[in-house]
Order: sequence, then C-alpha cells, then structure tokens
Amino acid sequence: MNESLLVLAPLRIEQLALRGRDGVRVLRTGMGPERARAAAAAVRASDARALAIAGLCAGISPQLRAGDVICATELRPDGGEPIAVPASALLAGPLRRCGLRVHVGALACGARIERPEERRRRGDALGLDMESAWLAAGAEGRPLVVVRVVVDAAERRLADPRIALAGLRALGNLRRARAALVEWAAAVGPRSLVLPGPRSFCAGVERAIGVVEQALARYGSPVYVRRQIVHNDHVVAELERRGAVFVAELREVPEGATVVFSAHGVSPAVRREASGRSLVVIDATCPLVAKVHGEARRFAAEGRTIFLIGHRSHEEIEGTLGEAPGAIRVVEDIDAAARVEARDPEQVAYLTQTTLAIDETDAIVQLLRSRFPALREPASPDICYATANRQAAVRASAREADLVLVAGSRGSSNARRLVEVARHEGARAELVEDETTLDLAWLRGASRIVITAAASAPEAIVSRLVAALSTLGAVDVQERTTAVESHRFRLPRELTEA
Repeated sequence: MNESLLVLAPLRIEQLALRGRDGVRVLRTGMGPERARAAAAAVRASDARALAIAGLCAGISPQLRAGDVICATELRPDGGEPIAVPASALLAGPLRRCGLRVHVGALACGARIERPEERRRRGDALGLDMESAWLAAGAEGRPLVVVRVVVDAAERRLADPRIALAGLRALGNLRRARAALVEWAAAVGPRSLVLPGPRSFCAGVERAIGVVEQALARYGSPVYVRRQIVHNDHVVAELERRGAVFVAELREVPEGATVVFSAHGVSPAVRREASGRSLVVIDATCPLVAKVHGEARRFAAEGRTIFLIGHRSHEEIEGTLGEAPGAIRVVEDIDAAARVEARDPEQVAYLTQTTLAIDETDAIVQLLRSRFPALREPASPDICYATANRQAAVRASAREADLVLVAGSRGSSNARRLVEVARHEGARAELVEDETTLDLAWLRGASRIVITAAASAPEAIVSRLVAALSTLGAVDVQERTTAVESHRFRLPRELTEA
C-alpha cells in the first residue's frame, strides 16, 4: 500500500470516485462532524506523509456552478477558529490543466445540510461541507490539502430534480481531480530555498505605481492609465481595485479626463493626441527610459542611423521608435544584426531596450561593431541597473539550483529575461505568476530551489511562493544579496507642483 498519500473521503460514492490502481489509499471517514472527529483520531496513527481531504460540497458563492472545484485554503468550522490550509492553493494549477474550473478560497464547515437561504448567511465562503474542518485535525503538522467539488450550486436545493445530473458531473470531476492529488503528494518533501537579491520592484516601478496612487488620491477615481502601468497582473489588479482604469489607446479616455502614461514611455504622437483632446497628462515614464528617448533624438539630430536593439512589439520600443522613426532600425536578434543596413556606415549608433538580457545584447552589439567600426554607443548603458543587478543575482545562484522560479507576468520582458539567464547557466527555470500557477511536476526531485522576482513583480509574491513550498515540508530559507540598490526617483512635476 502506498502510504505517501492518504486520501480521506466522507462517503462511499466519493471513495469509489477517488480510487485508482496506483496503491494510494482512500479511506472512507463517514458523514458529519462526529464521524469526522472519530476518523481524525485514527488518521493520526497512520504512516502517511501527506493527507488529502476530498469529496463533494454545496456551493455558497453565486459564481460557482455544479462541477466546479474548490481548493480550500481556509476551513471555517461552526463554533471553532478558522483553520489555514495554504497548501491547497498549489492544486489550482494542476486542476486547471485537467480542464476543471477551479476556485481558491474559504470553505465553511457545518453540522447539517443547509438550504440555499441559510448558506447565503455564511459570508464570502465559497462552499459548505460537513467534515473537512474536523478531519483536518488528523494531519498533525503533515502536509494537507482540501479539495471539494460543488454538487448543488448556490441557489439549488437537493430536492431539485436536476441534482442527479449535477451529481454525476461532480463525481466525474472529483475523479479527474485525483491525478492532481497524486501529483501534489509526489512533490512533498523538505527543501532548501535561495532568495537572491536584489529582486522585485526597482525604483522606476515603485515610482510608476506611486504616480497612479498619488493621482487617485489627488484627483479621485477614475484615473485612466494608457496600457499597463508596469507589466504585472497583480499590480494592475490592485490599482484597478483602487479606481484606476486601464485602456489600450487614448481614444478610450473621455475628453478632459486625467490620464497616466505608463513606465514604458510613449511616442511624441501619443503626447500630441493627448494635448489635442485636452487630457490632463501625468507622465510616469521611467527616467531611464526617458534617457533612451533623449539619446534617440540626439543621434537622429546628428544624422545617424540608429540601431535600436529590442523587441519590436514591446511598448518601450514603440515609444523610442516614435522619437525618430525615419532614423531608427529595430534589431530584434543576432540574425537581424547580421542583415541590418545603414544609409551611411560611418554615421551609425546603437541604443537598447532597458530590460534585455545582458549577454545576448552584448553579442548583438559585438556583431554590429564588427560590421560598422564607426558605431557610436550611448553615453552610459541603456540596460538599466535594476535589470543588470537582478540578472547578476540569478546568475550567481542558478548553477547550484535544481529549479529557478521567477515571479512575474508573461507580458514582462525583464521577467522572461531572468528565466533565459537562469537557463543559460544550465538551470531548469520557470516563470510563475504566483503560487497558484506552479506546476507541481517541476518540484519533483527539486530539493534546492532559487526564487526571485522580476523588477515589475511584488515582493509579496516571493513570500507567497515560500509559504506555499513550506506547506510541502520543512524549508531552509537563505537570503543571498549580490548588490544593494539605493536609487530613488522623484514623482513627476505634474504631481509635485499640483
């Protein structure tokens, strides 16, 4: 019998849905709090390294429908204190990859079946069951997850004739959820976690977020923001919650409204459009991006062809290109560097996007210099200090890691570059939005994990990843700092002079 995982299922029908041929033990515990307490006493004596509570439940939140899966990160028993089950969040990713609709949050635990109107009084809990909180006592410090599948949605009663069909759907999804439980158990074990520094927000990102926060405080909601203020979904969601409205183009902003330009900068054409529509503009362009814009204007005024190294679709490149569109040639990679031409090979210069991988950029510059010996360079490196520091910190730790996790959104160039840097050092490296997007398969055999965050990602995500991994077993956390950053950028004059 495989005792690495013990699955607790209250009902016989749930036990049957969760059984498999891999030897994982599924224990039927019985229905209701009293039977759950008795089962927990027996479970304490088991040799299982990890426990999973799984079964069906009633829905409370109106957003849930029959067949939806709840990963319960908190259990709220009647008459008792809430019980935290943070490991359940790690199941969200594997369950979604099984094609299931997944919700992460609180699960209420009561003593009886409740009618829809009774369930509505339980606040923001996602669902209701009658066993999980009392079964959880059997874990006694061992890794634990709780997964429940909704059988009766928020407004549906068990007497509803459609409940039988809903029950079949829920049992089928419970069966599908089993694979995620087994995958989670395989990831259980002690680990060493290395947190390289610097990581997370740089001065430019802190300034950009502060611009939106100050604009909201001064002008009230809504404050419009052209494009994402920084490329991170958590940051954008939090600012939206506070009253910011993100738009793709200025035509979506009402005449005369307040608009913030993102940290990535905009072209002169965008500025003219804003002026023509009488918009109140607050410019959150990172000063280091603004430096590149100034260099583009200077080189263009000297009559030079400018090789702009970067990703054509990135907003930063769009803004810089707009400063001198007739003079700039975008160079996206080494192949493009081998093909690009100039009007006068003696009058050429290069600039770069601020968030590129340093090694890759150096290779492109070397090729351009071999082709154009008169190539002028910027007065100081365009790749910003924060990008360089974070890449150096990852490079220093990656070679000894079984896995490198980079916290950041897929739209973030600096986040993707950190993944590339780690892989260049021979490490397995993955980009994660947060702990709910972890692929548990990455953790199998990974006893030493490096966790960092892109310059646009909140430090809180690193803390959440550490907390999530600690639910799988004991962790030894080591901070490793390779540079100390003291840069601070002032808010734009539109706010300081208002």
